Amino acid sequence: MTTTTPRTLRLACIDSEALPLFSKSTDGKTRGGYEPEAAALIAEHLGADIEWVMVPWDDMIPAVRRGDADAVWCGQGMTAERAALVDFTSPYAVFNETLIVRADDPARAAEELAGYRIGAIANSTNMKLAETFPGAELVSFGASDDVFSDMIEATRSGEIDGFVDDDVVMIPLGQEDPDFVEAFTVLTGNRWGIGVAPGNDALRGEINSALSAAVADGSLERVWTRWMPLLPFPLKPGA
Repeated sequence: MTTTTPRTLRLACIDSEALPLFSKSTDGKTRGGYEPEAAALIAEHLGADIEWVMVPWDDMIPAVRRGDADAVWCGQGMTAERAALVDFTSPYAVFNETLIVRADDPARAAEELAGYRIGAIANSTNMKLAETFPGAELVSFGASDDVFSDMIEATRSGEIDGFVDDDVVMIPLGQEDPDFVEAFTVLTGNRWGIGVAPGNDALRGEINSALSAAVADGSLERVWTRWMPLLPFPLKPGA
């Protein structure tokens, strides 16, 4: 009797609590949220199992480039800087960006942030937006594998005055934690993709085909709606 070893797709990500995108794992493997469920859906199309390669944020792309992971699937807005380091698939999500401040802070516009210390992940689309805030002092995050919690606690403690991240994780924070409030959201429409090593056209093509199938049959939208019912599904078949 012949047995075949299941194919394994190694995906780099941080091990952080950032629902509805992903929860922190209890065993280094099992997580809930939109991104793990969407990844599982694509892996099913590919006939593969998933192995999560948990690394700090700023080591995710290097892990793919040195071969420790097959792809990075972890909140990667498709910036020109990242696209110079990995080859991106079609998008599996599109988000806008939100600034969170402490609940007693009156700032509600970018023009009111002069002198504020504003945090964002280094080299991210969020940092690019923060760079447009007149007179703000920017503080980079990214060395930790729990960078979202780091920015939350830095804002809570007063180390920084607020931070920018994607609306999908910020809206729940502003609604559910009494220490914070949403200052404003900018409709940036950032497209998120899965990054593979440069030149790995075979894997990128497989993932793109699986994404197209999951959009066409409605399965990716069902996963999106389960985790983010207040955000309209942004992808259309054939787009």
